[in-house]
Amino acid sequence: MLSEKYAKEIEGILARFPTKKSAALPLMHLAQTEYGNLTREAMTEVAGILDLDPTHILSLAGFYTLYHEEKVGRYVLEVCNDLACALRGADEFLEMASRKLDIPVEGTTNDGMFTLKGVMCLAACDRAPMLQCNLKFEENLNEEKFDALIARLRQEAADGKSAHPVVQKSISYAKAS
Repeated sequence: MLSEKYAKEIEGILARFPTKKSAALPLMHLAQTEYGNLTREAMTEVAGILDLDPTHILSLAGFYTLYHEEKVGRYVLEVCNDLACALRGADEFLEMASRKLDIPVEGTTNDGMFTLKGVMCLAACDRAPMLQCNLKFEENLNEEKFDALIARLRQEAADGKSAHPVVQKSISYAKAS
């Protein structure tokens, strides 16, 4: 349970906001990192910490693409493939990434390392093909850069580095309080 395992971090996160409700997003990230995704139970747990109706947390999870109600890989690779990016090769890049990872778009590798998604507008049209990997932009991509990215992420995972920068930052802020 989050409130037991992360009591100090939760206290620090709550201290950063004028109302409990405002801490919903960082606590949702914490829950998602802990459980791998935002299950109904996890959202109910966050709602309980914040004294909110669970439907409020559910609506946030449905609105923001950074929250996943289904299991995803350690690294979520979101390739922008809206019209502007498609004109710069995003669709072909997404197909290549799917082939290289041996998964369909919206799929997750068998080892649970990568989930590949097509998303709309990450606001970097002039640097497409691009993707967002756990909130970090990778821009002006091609097959060679993609291969290097995947190798780097696999090495980071092997080295035990965190795959979730938002939660780590939230926890760091909480500890600094």
